Amino acid sequence: MGACGVDSDETNHINPCDYTEIPIPEGHTDRLPDEWWKTGLAFLYTLLIGILTAVTLHVVHESMPESSVYPPLPDKFFDYVVDRIAWAMTVTEINGLVLLALWATQWLFLKHKSIVSRRFFFLLATLYMYRCVTMYITTLPVPSIHIVCTAKLHNDTTAKVWRLLKLMSGGGMAVTKSHQMCGDYLYSGHTVMLSLLYLFIKEYSPPSLWWYHWLCWLLSATGIICILISHEHYSIDIVIAYFFTTRLFWAYHEMANMHALQRVPSHYLSRTWWNPVFNFFEGNVQTTVPVVFTWPSFLPPGYKRQCSMVEEGEETNESDSTLLTHHWFIGGGGGVGQRDKTFSETVPIHDVQSK
Repeated sequence: MGACGVDSDETNHINPCDYTEIPIPEGHTDRLPDEWWKTGLAFLYTLLIGILTAVTLHVVHESMPESSVYPPLPDKFFDYVVDRIAWAMTVTEINGLVLLALWATQWLFLKHKSIVSRRFFFLLATLYMYRCVTMYITTLPVPSIHIVCTAKLHNDTTAKVWRLLKLMSGGGMAVTKSHQMCGDYLYSGHTVMLSLLYLFIKEYSPPSLWWYHWLCWLLSATGIICILISHEHYSIDIVIAYFFTTRLFWAYHEMANMHALQRVPSHYLSRTWWNPVFNFFEGNVQTTVPVVFTWPSFLPPGYKRQCSMVEEGEETNESDSTLLTHHWFIGGGGGVGQRDKTFSETVPIHDVQSK
């Protein structure tokens, strides 16, 4: 037993008294602040866009031409799949709900859930805002003669309000019987949700869970194909929704992960209209958000402490405090899909003052 109360390493002739723990200043470790108030603003933005989407849909529906006057447009997919499958849209929405449940569970265990949340809210709301613009300026006729639009209300204000409340309370899904209006074809909101949920699930989960990624991809891809099989959307609705979702997601995360790019005032991505909003949300995020999981606060303290030890890489024997744990991040080159990994190593620190 050494003088410091711990056994010395006789083989390597290392004396624990020659090592000391160097504390890390708090100001240098808080490179990923939660800032829940910003997340609250992002949620409020999503809520406002949700209301705007419902109102826009109602306006488009009221001005929708009759299908007898404007028949469905030709679509190559419908030329090959002539007979629609009525239950296919139900499969789409069930897949979407499963992906949403998986993402909510995964998000619950993320350590940096506040930062990830406001990214999700901002991207989702922005995509639906774009959708409000596209479906308002270009009203496509119904894609199939099987679609029966609900009656127009014209000047009945009370009935319009109740219809909007029903639409929002049911999430605009067919399985809840809350969406019976027409006109919201360009572009597909179901495709946006299926694509965005998969992108976030894959981005904020370990690359080693390849089977989990493939499962979520299968749910997303199957749901999108079922939209076309049900003849509820034109093919162009799906293509544009996928294009908008993936490009906005990749552009945002490229800017978020390339911190050197944020210091360049004249790069091309800085010309986007949402760049000031990005700077506001991501201004204090000084490093790439790692994939780190932790126990939620409502779990028993014992389990939470055990997970924290594994996460931080600390020694389980707290009395043996002569070793210091280093953490660093190895980036994936800044490209989306190349996940940064968190590494831990415990090394002795020589006390130069003893010399």
